[in-house]
Amino acid sequence: MKRRGMGSFHIFHFLSLLLLGSVGAGFCGGDSCKPLHCPHGGPVVQFPFRIKERHPPHCGYPGFDISCQDKNTLVRIQSMNRDLVVVDIDYTEQIIMMLPKPKDCIWLPFLNNLNLSASPFLFYRDFTFISCSKNVEFSRDYALPCLSDVEQDIFPLRADAPVGSMPVSCRPIKTVLMPDLDRIYFDRPQNDYEEPVYLLSLRWDVPSCKECRWRGMECGFKNESSSDICCHPPRHDKGLKEKYGIIGAGASVGTLLLLITVVTSIKVYHSRKLNRKLDVENEIEVEKFLEGYKSLRPKRYSYADLKKITDQFKDKVGQGGYGSVFKGKLPNGTIVAVKILKNFGGDGGEFINEVGTIGRIHHVNVVRLLGFCADRLKRALIYEFMPNESLEKFIFSKNTHNHFLTWEKLQGIAIGIARGIEYLHQGCEQRILHFDIKPNNILLDQNFSPKISDFGLAKLCSKGKSVVSMTAARGTKGYIAPEVYSRNFGNVSSKSDVYSFGMLLLEMVGGRKNTDTTVESTSQVYFPEWIYMRLCQGEDMGLSFASNEDNKIAKKLTIVALWCIQWYPADRPFMKTVVLMLEGKTETLTMPPNPFASTTSANTNFENTHIANLSTISE
Repeated sequence: MKRRGMGSFHIFHFLSLLLLGSVGAGFCGGDSCKPLHCPHGGPVVQFPFRIKERHPPHCGYPGFDISCQDKNTLVRIQSMNRDLVVVDIDYTEQIIMMLPKPKDCIWLPFLNNLNLSASPFLFYRDFTFISCSKNVEFSRDYALPCLSDVEQDIFPLRADAPVGSMPVSCRPIKTVLMPDLDRIYFDRPQNDYEEPVYLLSLRWDVPSCKECRWRGMECGFKNESSSDICCHPPRHDKGLKEKYGIIGAGASVGTLLLLITVVTSIKVYHSRKLNRKLDVENEIEVEKFLEGYKSLRPKRYSYADLKKITDQFKDKVGQGGYGSVFKGKLPNGTIVAVKILKNFGGDGGEFINEVGTIGRIHHVNVVRLLGFCADRLKRALIYEFMPNESLEKFIFSKNTHNHFLTWEKLQGIAIGIARGIEYLHQGCEQRILHFDIKPNNILLDQNFSPKISDFGLAKLCSKGKSVVSMTAARGTKGYIAPEVYSRNFGNVSSKSDVYSFGMLLLEMVGGRKNTDTTVESTSQVYFPEWIYMRLCQGEDMGLSFASNEDNKIAKKLTIVALWCIQWYPADRPFMKTVVLMLEGKTETLTMPPNPFASTTSANTNFENTHIANLSTISE
């Protein structure tokens, strides 16, 4: 009855808006406010933005004017007194991503006092401008040509970035509030731009259309003379348009009759006492999402169904921070793993991520989602059962009985994982970035074929985008790429998964965590650096092999891993290249540059001071 009552309340609210609004009003702001591109292309421009040359004034919010000039989509940022080139606009997260015009020194205004109130956009990241002498190699890749001179390099560094290892010849100049910055690495030389190039990201809170976008609707002013915001169905969806048009036209009689019924239902709802308080907003958001994914192959089950499938949750096969895993059997006889999720007091984001991401994937090296449960706040995911559990069980177990994976089998597992990640990056309709590649998230079937699992932290983006915007680090310590912590190391992209895969490979080779304080020699504490130095010096890998072929496989896995964990994303290969390297011969591989040459002390400081108490960080 609670669900029915809440549904009546929303209907009442919706119908009230229909009565108060103009009958058959159509789209907010009228057809003249439809989403457009600049003639050369570029991002879609819609409310709160408008193209000055093509949209009437009432189509956009004050301060959100876009102009089309010289094959560029430009936005005026009043606080900076600059026009910036718009690269992308995320209307759901309300973030605009921009580049400076070629050879435009946008940094000088930040060293003066900006009038941040002059812009509707939020400058939300603290950066410190650093000055270093020219002999500091670290600063060369980040130096801003228009601020630097013959004696010093000047570059921006996030204020929360680790600076303990910075050379003494470097000094901070000024800390200022700025847009978020991401270093851009172009696939080919750009004659118009001087390196380095930074992507600038700004947010806006007003006007807020997040709720509207969540429902798959568009947003805008009610009409030409109104400052009130309204939602309307997408313009390309003729069915929705006709549906809402019919409702509006018949509102005069039918709505009044329905309102009487609704008001009665509301009174009944308010008269009933609830035994417990539920997070209704959470439930509604998940239901909205699931409504749009009815066509997905995974089947929806009730919590009562789960009890039958698991025989009252008798056979528990796993436990973690996410919840518990139980073995079960579907009515058709399929053996499954049922993951009962806990700690979903928030917006259900990870659950939505998991169902929305993995529900559309079909690949031999990605675990199959067979079903799910969203029964009130009881959430569960039903996967194909993996009898050999996770890779972690075999590479970290102290029980020697479990160490029966041959080097050939380990190589096959590595290739399978790489193919799975490469499919996520390039084989799907949208690029899927996993952000949590680690041994515990690699499941093994009866033939030890690997399956990538746990997409709770995954992020989707179009294949045309090479850069992903993030407001917080996500992943598990020891596997998180440097740029996910600090954009000063580069852009967050598919290369971040490549780094995680490299760390995973090294743990497969070493049979231990990459950072292990229990080893006898302090030089072996950080395994990646230790193994790199041994290979460079022509020494053996310090591991026991049954044959020379095993030694070759281990060496190949190690070299590929060291390429993957290069400090800067631009120096790492794409997953397609990684697959080719793993499938090729060891003799054809070359040793990568030393990823620890200029970051050894920084890395140790970074690990100890910034992630010592961190298990998993998510947005």
